Amino acid sequence: MQPFQEAIVHKLREMYHTDMKSATTKQLYNAVSQAAMDTCRDTWAQPVQGKTACYLSAEFLLGRLIHSNLMNLGLLKETEDLLNSAGINPNVFEDVEDDALGNGGLGRLAACFLDSAATQGIPLMGYGIRYRYGLFKQRFAYGYQEEDADDWLAWGDPWSVRREDQKVRVNFGDQSVWAVPYDMPIIGYGGKVVNTLRLWQAEAIQPFNFRLFNDQKYQEAVQQKNDAEAISAVLYPNDDTDAGKRLRLKQQYFFSSASLQSIFADYTAKCGTDYSKFAEQYAIQLNDTHPTVSIPELLRLLMTQGHMGFEPAFQVVQKTFAYTNHTIMAEALEKWNLSLFQSVLPEVYPYVVMIQNRLSNELVKKNITETGKYNIIQDGMIHMARMAIYSTHSTNGVAKIHTEIIKHSALPEWYALYPERFNNKTNGVTQRRWLALCNRELADFITERIGSGWVTDFSQMSRLKPYAEDQSSRQRFLEIKQEKKNQLADYMYRKDRFGLNTSNIFDIQVKRLHEYKRQLLNAFSILDMYFGIKDGRIQGFHPTTFIFGAKAAPGYYRAKGIIKFINEVANLVNYDNAVNRRMQVIFASNYNVSYAEKLIPAADISEQISTAGTEASGTSNMKFMMNGAVTLGTYDGANIEIVQNAGEENNYIFGARVEDLDKIKDTYDPVKLYEKEPRIRRVVDTLIDGTLTDGGSGWFAELYDSLLKGASWHKPDNYYLLLDFLPYCDARLQANHDYADRQAFAKKCLLNIAAAGPFTSDRTIRQYADEIWHI
Repeated sequence: MQPFQEAIVHKLREMYHTDMKSATTKQLYNAVSQAAMDTCRDTWAQPVQGKTACYLSAEFLLGRLIHSNLMNLGLLKETEDLLNSAGINPNVFEDVEDDALGNGGLGRLAACFLDSAATQGIPLMGYGIRYRYGLFKQRFAYGYQEEDADDWLAWGDPWSVRREDQKVRVNFGDQSVWAVPYDMPIIGYGGKVVNTLRLWQAEAIQPFNFRLFNDQKYQEAVQQKNDAEAISAVLYPNDDTDAGKRLRLKQQYFFSSASLQSIFADYTAKCGTDYSKFAEQYAIQLNDTHPTVSIPELLRLLMTQGHMGFEPAFQVVQKTFAYTNHTIMAEALEKWNLSLFQSVLPEVYPYVVMIQNRLSNELVKKNITETGKYNIIQDGMIHMARMAIYSTHSTNGVAKIHTEIIKHSALPEWYALYPERFNNKTNGVTQRRWLALCNRELADFITERIGSGWVTDFSQMSRLKPYAEDQSSRQRFLEIKQEKKNQLADYMYRKDRFGLNTSNIFDIQVKRLHEYKRQLLNAFSILDMYFGIKDGRIQGFHPTTFIFGAKAAPGYYRAKGIIKFINEVANLVNYDNAVNRRMQVIFASNYNVSYAEKLIPAADISEQISTAGTEASGTSNMKFMMNGAVTLGTYDGANIEIVQNAGEENNYIFGARVEDLDKIKDTYDPVKLYEKEPRIRRVVDTLIDGTLTDGGSGWFAELYDSLLKGASWHKPDNYYLLLDFLPYCDARLQANHDYADRQAFAKKCLLNIAAAGPFTSDRTIRQYADEIWHI
């Protein structure tokens, strides 16, 4: 027995007085995790030398940690061998809940960055919130999304260490709480570097002991405990109400203040009380606007505890912070009501005013008199994106087109003011989780041909290109794709009780449910194919399984209506014996990282169909690409760079581009398209003509009106579904037709894999380190 295997057996005896064959899955999970933690404790305990980067993010969508950590430590095969020897299926840990402490791409990007930094030896600490409940668990009842609490801690949390001695106090206008850190090791590939993710949990200041209180005191203590714990209870509380907005602002300040207090204390211990050198020791990256309140908070700490004057303190702040913009959507560029901000954070607000005053003076010096687009405090609101741009030394977009839109369309006034601060850092994903771990068959295929260096140097993937011309390699790739389809079919049957036809094309769209991502366009196109097959208009159609995976925010009713619509389309198609051998539609429930690890390797076609200019980057497009799917998408986000690298001829690009939409945005009339084109009218009318039913909710009629009438907050067909509908259907049918030549299609897939080198988060994080953090 290998030493690590012996350690697992010892942990089971020590922790649970049991052995391999008698242990429950939960006991096995905790014992294996604790044994793995023990192997890296010494490395983890080593102090960081030199400058440290700190990544502040409201989300870290880690997924299930055990497999990736074991792989990075080189212990995965040993563990699986031990399980096999005990007659236990190595997939046993697939029952373990994901650490679902994120909502989508922003949180998953943060997780990829942590992996890449540790693998490359870049000292990067993550800071966020240890939510008691992760993003909700999704289930469907009669096609409607319903949400259940995600009790991810039910399995225990063996990968975290509570640091009671490093808790800090966070003060609000109406309460004070403890922020207690839970540290997670971020293990680089090979285990030589272990960085830290610190997640903060909110707890009451007053220790709770019911025996010490009379009835009134007891009730007060219960309320204090509940109020404190609510701050770290759930990811993104519904902010439709004032109470929800208040709680969300408290969350943002809670982890920002706690993180800065921790960083500040580390600096003092290391460097003393001369805080003028703070930016030489720490670089802090703001992952979108959620942690922007860190800016006035660090200013407050420098001035009150560091006894610095405003101007030198502001210079330190500006040199320390950098800001990543993840979206140009107005609703995501956060603004806080002035009176709300003042009541929640009365000690912080004066420092916001100081920053505004400095900005005002600077604008005067630059002879700018129209200040409305610049003011941080404007019309009774505090504009966090403006504060982030003004008070940092770097603002980056996350794909080339996104950065250009920021500079020239979304925030041109700021770019004109500080052009040197704007830069691009195209997103990436870690190939270790999204290829080496989730598609081990394909990983072996690649390693057999080009060696294993790609696991840490993804630029080596270009060496795979000649194998796209090799028939035996193409055939082996097709066999692997079939294996992944079979594995997905097995997984999906267990999860969703749906039987997949694995000889079909797998056409997959998995991402957050949002109107701009246009899952509704996908559903309309499926309906068009359904009608076309039944009418005889579409011939030679290769049987296709269309798979969706997405969660709608609980208060986003239009998105929930789209989910209901897709599920109704699925019922129509799947129960029609005239077509269901040629088409299947399924909405995978409770889509998360672990489900993605099954779905993405099985895909033939990757749906990336957002309206041009709306998807900042996307990262699922990169995961699909490196797993050998072709991109069916718009000229948007990182799709552009993907097809430029892999060849437009090896992908399927359709639809209006940003420059096209700019020309028609004031004259576009979807009603004319609806009236002119029968195919458009037919699919749109299914919302109201009884073909499909929303169960009396009124959601389908509202969707219909959003396309043809608009609403008080947007124009009709705001995301140009009807404009792109026919080109999308044409591109989709072309991909379907091309699939008939399996060897030629496999060549396209292999050329995409070979071109995936630039889309690793290793490259992205190295650019942050070199060009922004100077580490």
